[in-house]
Amino acid sequence: MKRNIIVSFFILAGILGTKPVFAQDKGDEDKTMANQVKNRDKIAIDDAVNGWWKASMKTHEARIAWWRDARFGMFIHWGIYSLPGGEWKGKKVEGYAEHLMRKEKIPRAEYLELAHRFNPVMFDADTWVKTAKKAGMRYLIITAKHHDGFAMYNSQVTDYNIVKQTAWKHDPMADLSAACKKYGLKFGFYYSHAFDWEHPDAPGNDWDYKNPGGDLNLFGGRDWYDLHPELLPKAVKYVNEKAIPQIRELLTMYHPDILWFDTPQKLPLSENIRILKAIRETDPNVVVNGRLARGANNLNLGDYKNTADRPAEFFPVEGDWEAIPTTNESYGYSKYDKSHKPVSFFIQLLAKSASRGGNLLMNIGPMGNGEFAPEDEGILKGISGWMDKNASSIYQTNKTPLPIQNWGVSTRKGNLLYLHVFNWPQNGNLVVAGLKSNITKAYFLADATKKALSVKRIDPLDVNIAIPSQSTDAADAVIVLETNGDIATDATRLLASTITNRLLAFDAALTGKGFGFGDGKTNKYYVDGWSKKDQLMKWGFRLMEPARYRIVLKYVADNVDAGTFELKTDNTVKSGEAMPTAKEEVKTIDLGEITLQPGTHTMQLLPIEITRANLMKVLEVQLIPVN
Repeated sequence: MKRNIIVSFFILAGILGTKPVFAQDKGDEDKTMANQVKNRDKIAIDDAVNGWWKASMKTHEARIAWWRDARFGMFIHWGIYSLPGGEWKGKKVEGYAEHLMRKEKIPRAEYLELAHRFNPVMFDADTWVKTAKKAGMRYLIITAKHHDGFAMYNSQVTDYNIVKQTAWKHDPMADLSAACKKYGLKFGFYYSHAFDWEHPDAPGNDWDYKNPGGDLNLFGGRDWYDLHPELLPKAVKYVNEKAIPQIRELLTMYHPDILWFDTPQKLPLSENIRILKAIRETDPNVVVNGRLARGANNLNLGDYKNTADRPAEFFPVEGDWEAIPTTNESYGYSKYDKSHKPVSFFIQLLAKSASRGGNLLMNIGPMGNGEFAPEDEGILKGISGWMDKNASSIYQTNKTPLPIQNWGVSTRKGNLLYLHVFNWPQNGNLVVAGLKSNITKAYFLADATKKALSVKRIDPLDVNIAIPSQSTDAADAVIVLETNGDIATDATRLLASTITNRLLAFDAALTGKGFGFGDGKTNKYYVDGWSKKDQLMKWGFRLMEPARYRIVLKYVADNVDAGTFELKTDNTVKSGEAMPTAKEEVKTIDLGEITLQPGTHTMQLLPIEITRANLMKVLEVQLIPVN
């Protein structure tokens, strides 16, 4: 079934009036990556949805088809910042290495001296692309220009580029474009359209030019263009002189399959829409991500939605979406950042994203000499080994119809279900909960002989598969279920009686207005904005047999949230208190034990008293079996 992007939005009426000053988000990224809709923007929106954008959506299904099938891509952050690798003048620079120029407030002239020393003689486009393909990646996106304003291709718009300013004097984008065509990968560019620290009229550089959009929060901070509209003509001049001409260059010189944008909040929505219009005029078939023209109330004029950076869990998203993890905690190469996740993290994250109907665009930051870092190579090699045997459980799959499973996740392709087993049952019994359809055959995807596993129906909703006592793949053992036609399921989750059940905040039904989700990073997969007593969280589940559990609530504490709450399950009520802390930290509350009988149950988490701005940031409720 084709999935259509649903663009729903409400135009905010009215008057700008007096507005408070909103600072840029702390750190290197914005919480919303979106604009508020103002009167100025309404004209651009009306022009789009009643004209050129509406016409462009007639070919949306055709241009997005390859992206939907791909499921897995390689994101590459590579620039002259890769040479120092998170160090400046002998000092370690914290955070994203690609933000070196901003973090150290490096003047343009001094940053240009760094460019003169950039000479990545070990770069080989074929090696990069073959490595991505072997890891199962089907598209590749690289930074043609990041926030530093330096073009990593032979731009004719400005001489601030890799060919004219580096010792290398070479265009790697031409090589990568050719290599992707040679090896069958789709190719595209990241382009920083709204944030440019080199151009004197662009947002971001407040150390050389005293421009808005930077860390000093000049001219009102984040919403500078609403508070000081007299400054907007400068940014428009930058868009006209550099952003749009360079984007058109990329489209006409390399004919990419996809363009990827970021930080749209640095410019007003009207400018972002104008840039999208220029793209559609130049190439109506290029895929455009969801961080160019999006605003409040679900306005999204891109071809798909973007979720958070560096995710560990995924919040609910309908339609086409993509997440961008990175191997450590930086996108550009940092010689100091050794926080690389294990191979299993990315294999499981890939399965999780596919199970929810999304794509995973996994980032690596090559070194300044043009080679992949050894840690990244190790991760990619590990993923390659798994994909060699299990790729069909990812490619061209759809969102799972099954409810949440305690052993892992599942993906679907036609009448096939792929079970991605992360938590291996030690008793030799894998219960597939909520599957009403009959299974005609079950086998391990990695088994070339397709030796059948024993299948037994437990009841009308659940099936048991007899499995070995030890997992065939510690990261993700994939079992294929062949069904007899349409797959019928029951949506209610079945609790396990032998392993811990994690009721994630992202999986709760939310009642009341004002709730929001955290971005899904490690320890940020919470529900936020719990400020009203009529807001509550709810989970539904069922049991096949009586069970006793210890209840543990896990939340993020800080100095702005506090209050008391109740956790209700049937006729049982557990009370607790969320305490404030001086700094943000993860805390747990032991709420005692509960005995549940077979059947369907509802668990509700609701506030009793909110004593600060919000109650708490709930991560999950754990139901731990008591032997």
